Amino acid sequence: MSNIVENMNLNPELVKNVDPDLQPTKKRIMGPLSYAASFMGGCVSIGTFSMGAGLIGALTVGQAILAMVIGCLVIAVALVIIGNCGHKYGIPYTVQLRKSFGPPGVKVPGLLRGIPAIIWFGFQSWVGAGAINSCLSILFGFSNLPLVYALFTMLQVALAIKGFEGIKWLENISCVFIIAILAYMLYVVKTQFATEIDDVFSGIKGTWGMPFWAATTSFLGIYSTMIINASDYSRNLEGKVGPTFTGSIYTVAILPVTLFMGLIGLLVTAATGNSDPVVVFSTTMGSKFLTVVTLLFIAFAQVTTNVLNNIVPPSYVLMESFHMKWSHATILVGILSACCMPWKLVTDDSAAGLSLFTQFYSAFLGPIFAVMAVDYYILRKKKLNINHMYDKQGVFKGINWAAIIAIVIGSLCSLVIVQLSWYVSLIPTGLVYYFLMKNMKSAKSFRTGTIFQEQEG
Repeated sequence: MSNIVENMNLNPELVKNVDPDLQPTKKRIMGPLSYAASFMGGCVSIGTFSMGAGLIGALTVGQAILAMVIGCLVIAVALVIIGNCGHKYGIPYTVQLRKSFGPPGVKVPGLLRGIPAIIWFGFQSWVGAGAINSCLSILFGFSNLPLVYALFTMLQVALAIKGFEGIKWLENISCVFIIAILAYMLYVVKTQFATEIDDVFSGIKGTWGMPFWAATTSFLGIYSTMIINASDYSRNLEGKVGPTFTGSIYTVAILPVTLFMGLIGLLVTAATGNSDPVVVFSTTMGSKFLTVVTLLFIAFAQVTTNVLNNIVPPSYVLMESFHMKWSHATILVGILSACCMPWKLVTDDSAAGLSLFTQFYSAFLGPIFAVMAVDYYILRKKKLNINHMYDKQGVFKGINWAAIIAIVIGSLCSLVIVQLSWYVSLIPTGLVYYFLMKNMKSAKSFRTGTIFQEQEG
């Protein structure tokens, strides 16, 4: 029988100078339907088109679909694993990390999650602005991409400033529209390019080897950033929703959107040789009205993805690291995304560098997941003293080097089989973290509230 003490009653003195957005959630504003809608909108990403396009030549259409399904199911399970802590205690990602990394050490996984989000925010905003600019050009003959980009970025920041109330409103509206337009886009692709698609796939035998499993990792990798900060979302979900039902919500929300977008990317690129959805659908929809609607959807899709996945996480990191207000943090994220010069990231010359950057940061995300999971489920048995989480001069003060060393070793292990990096890193990271937490002298205070404290006592 575990003697780990759980305390869910927060001492108000510990948070009197803490921004309310970093405190445990007092009001759960999302029911199951709203929560599903938020993930459905948040998963509409240009990256999914690209991942689908990347499967051409290696897999049959059936194998590609199965790879997407497996990837999505792993994502759903991983979101439940990490998000349980936030759902139970109402705490965000950056606070959740304090028990395993220490308040100063939180900056490491925080930056590894936040920096890619800022870069992708800029990149996807530029893509969305390009779609809007194409619409304006078609309808009014007006074209000014830098201006459209600036206004588009400001719009997304303004929506994010409203917090999860604004996100809930946005995603609820977008849900039905997203599914309808994706279904129509898939229909257009199948009808207009049926012959070309058949010709491309007629000679593909497919494989159940490494390319197949690498494909599952690719679709998992799209959402690997979102997985580790799952608590930022789950803390807003109604408390009565259990883990099994939550996993079902993730699956229902993520799977259809990923399948539609992945298949569209696969089939469009196979038929046209072009994986840029803005270019393809601006020239193939058959009418000005449908072209405009589709381009507006592409722009809208960037908003739903950016607001949920690319603004919220770095905003929490900035709040945690620099004691900023939510509104100030979101504005700074918007400014920093522009400083990344996304117009350079979309050029052919930058494609290789952007891909390398993606591989680099992805190698750290599996290890961070492993540390968080082992710490919460194995060492602490899903029981926390909430006061320890907010007392920065308490038992968790300083940096827990056991966690830092574990993610470094896990990241190095992930490079052994790059195609399966997320999976490969999990067990080595978890074992190293467990061993170091048990034996490192500097980790003694972080053993408070764990199974190792019982052994020492």
